[in-house]
Amino acid sequence: MSTAYIVAAARTAGGRKAGRLSGWHPADLAGKVLDALVDRAQADPALIEDVIMGCVSQVGEQSSNVARNAVLSSKLPESVPATSVDRQCGSSQQAVHFAAQAVMSGVHDIVIAAGVESMSRVPMGLSMVLPAKNGFGGPNGEAIKQRYPGIEFSQFLGAEMMAKKYDISKDQLDEYALGSHQRAIAATRAGAFEQEVVPIEITLPDGNKELHTVDEGIRFDATLEGIRGVKLIQEGGRVTAATASQICDGASGVLIVNEKGLKTLGVQPLARIHHMSLLGHDPVIMLEAPLPATERALKKAGMKIDDIDLFEVNEAFAPVPIAWLKATGADPARLNVNGGAISLGHPLGASGTKLMTTLVYALKQRNKRYGLQTMCEGGGMANVTIIERL
Repeated sequence: MSTAYIVAAARTAGGRKAGRLSGWHPADLAGKVLDALVDRAQADPALIEDVIMGCVSQVGEQSSNVARNAVLSSKLPESVPATSVDRQCGSSQQAVHFAAQAVMSGVHDIVIAAGVESMSRVPMGLSMVLPAKNGFGGPNGEAIKQRYPGIEFSQFLGAEMMAKKYDISKDQLDEYALGSHQRAIAATRAGAFEQEVVPIEITLPDGNKELHTVDEGIRFDATLEGIRGVKLIQEGGRVTAATASQICDGASGVLIVNEKGLKTLGVQPLARIHHMSLLGHDPVIMLEAPLPATERALKKAGMKIDDIDLFEVNEAFAPVPIAWLKATGADPARLNVNGGAISLGHPLGASGTKLMTTLVYALKQRNKRYGLQTMCEGGGMANVTIIERL
């Protein structure tokens, strides 16, 4: 079986809700990332055999196969097909897996895995709200209700359950959130994101044009006192908006090829995909899946936690990475070294390839070898991807 290589990776800087990227249609925003990937690989756009794009809220401006609309919004020719994937927050990480599987099998040689989410223009949960207006119910049918009687599936409740299960105090959550901002600030000031970010032209309120290149969610004035003062999401709980991921607009992607694709493009790989796996877990606590998924992935890969140089664990809520550290015994200094979704934002379907892009460049900048990425996903699932920098 062939090897899957990453030869280009790119992402937009995140935009806050109703912020700097809210004027961009999601298909156009994703199209800019597709263009950047082709440009970075100096590839003939017609050589792309498929685009697999993660997106969670596939409704409104992200409906009707947003991946195909992104292709038609880019420099890629009409001959390039595309499909949209929903594995909740892991949608574009799953797109990476699908793309890698395609080139490893030899079905394709050159595939783009990408993701997009405009949470300003397509609000989270919109796909569940619309049926209710027409008298229909939500995503859970009678069979699920019978299997989990009286259970409310909620990521907010899952976050609180994790904090209690792993004995994580509110103070620990607040301190972790501050650290996320501090790492993101340091990375931004050091220019760590410059190679990965695709500049996006925006129009300012005064009509002037400007390039958006800095993640808008980073709070450069963040203090522990300020974070501690944010209202609890649930009365008697421990999680606040400050210790949860930020609503975010963004797009991201990676170009994945096999050996034949490398020769066709005449490029050097940035990394190879060493391992891919995923796991279903308890849908009630929901966010815990990355913990057993990581353990299982390392076992399948024949590796130990200390073999991994850098980790990207999505900061959907602060209890997730903290509990993950407790369960795995990983070195905290190797985790989310450039900040995470608490500071940089979590553009749902775009987060998988966003984290992968950051991981690829972080390994390069630090001259490290192995990186592991995982994230919790709605319904109690987790993808795990291990890459080797080349």
